[in-house]
Amino acid sequence: MRPGRWLRQLAVLALLFLLLMVFAELREPPERLAADGVRVHVIDGDSLQIGERTVRLQGIDAVEFHQPCTTPEGKPWKCGTEARKALQALVGKGSLVCETHATDNFGRAVSTCSVNGVEDIAATLVAQGWAVSGDGEREGLHLAEQEAARRARRGIWRGSFQRPAEWRAAHPRSAPSVPAA
Repeated sequence: MRPGRWLRQLAVLALLFLLLMVFAELREPPERLAADGVRVHVIDGDSLQIGERTVRLQGIDAVEFHQPCTTPEGKPWKCGTEARKALQALVGKGSLVCETHATDNFGRAVSTCSVNGVEDIAATLVAQGWAVSGDGEREGLHLAEQEAARRARRGIWRGSFQRPAEWRAAHPRSAPSVPAA
């Protein structure tokens, strides 16, 4: 290869690299939601509302609020309610901050959240046994926490339960009724 051609190719590569760096800098930074004086409402085990913005914890799928689980003795218990209480307890530690990575099909901010003393709320909920790692379609980043919770029979792992995605599919939300004209 002639030296002139090699230098032109190198210059083109350098220009492409520079353009990629410029586009990376122009990309919008993640939305940062902080609960500083803003009302926080815990919806269920993996969703909350900070002011007007609804947040879905990234990388986990918690049992639904109305979803039951079964004890080892075969008795139903309100595991969805317990999952919500677990998230409420974590949020209650204060200084809630969520960094949004995407927006889901429902317009929720898919986020990684932290509070005082807890770097990743989602990982903690999986470790406590109130959620599974992943979003129902893909395995998540918290498989080690999930396996530890399963082995220790914490939270939903102390008995039997239906995976949250499967439960939602079997119990679809009814569409809001439209009043007659």
